[in-house]
Amino acid sequence: MPAHPSENVQKARQALARRLSEIRKDAGISGRELAARCGWSESKSSRIENARTPPSDADIRAWCRACDAGDQVPDLVAANRQSTDAHVQWRRLQRSGLRQLQESTADLYRQTKVFRIYVSDVVPGFLQTPRYAEALLSCIADFRGTPNDVTDAVAARMKRNAVLNNGAHRFSFVLEESVLRYRVCSAETMAAQLGHLLGVMDLPNVAVGIIPFLAQRNVWPMPTFTIFDGARVHADTLDAASTLTQPSQVDLYARAFERLSQETVRGATARSLVTGALACLD
Repeated sequence: MPAHPSENVQKARQALARRLSEIRKDAGISGRELAARCGWSESKSSRIENARTPPSDADIRAWCRACDAGDQVPDLVAANRQSTDAHVQWRRLQRSGLRQLQESTADLYRQTKVFRIYVSDVVPGFLQTPRYAEALLSCIADFRGTPNDVTDAVAARMKRNAVLNNGAHRFSFVLEESVLRYRVCSAETMAAQLGHLLGVMDLPNVAVGIIPFLAQRNVWPMPTFTIFDGARVHADTLDAASTLTQPSQVDLYARAFERLSQETVRGATARSLVTGALACLD
């Protein structure tokens, strides 16, 4: 069973505490010396280092300054903030149904200017037709045993996806060819979905690249992830949607997206893969 959200928070705090402890030890100073340099009690250093007291952002900056490790501050501050909200448990969010998941990201979608999306399994939410979204969300609701509010969830997803038609937002999609082939809906619904994808590919603010099955791979297929303005990543797994904000984490996913992009086909060749999938439908 997935860990309870509170357990994930504590694990994240312990990991941060270990990193702070390592920084102090690498600097060759004692807890007492660290406290003196930071201007606080030795007991506070101990509480932070043993994950009994979560540090503030200011505490982290003071700690790194005392250890001459200022370059560590951005990642550590981001990790500190992630300790309470980075690992969002889908089961907790879905207690009142799937609509909440769609609405929980609406503001983020409106605020983001540049989206980079990699998908290896199903058509990404941005590009889904209502009927495809209904079929997929129905599968999810059934698998997870959540309240069946699929109709409301689909409406919320379509409302959220309105940003796709706003030229102020730019989208870069990298899809595995498998996305065009997996059947999570009827052949009729899939045909309409693939037709919709062909139409979206003509939008001036949308770039779609597809990695063919037969492409020589230098990067392996990965789980779905989305990069928001180069500052935040949502990485999906079966049990959770992780929000990553540490600069080193975001850079890692940006590098992965760039390498995956290099393996895509685009334009007429990409469209031929979509029409080929259409031709194979029953």
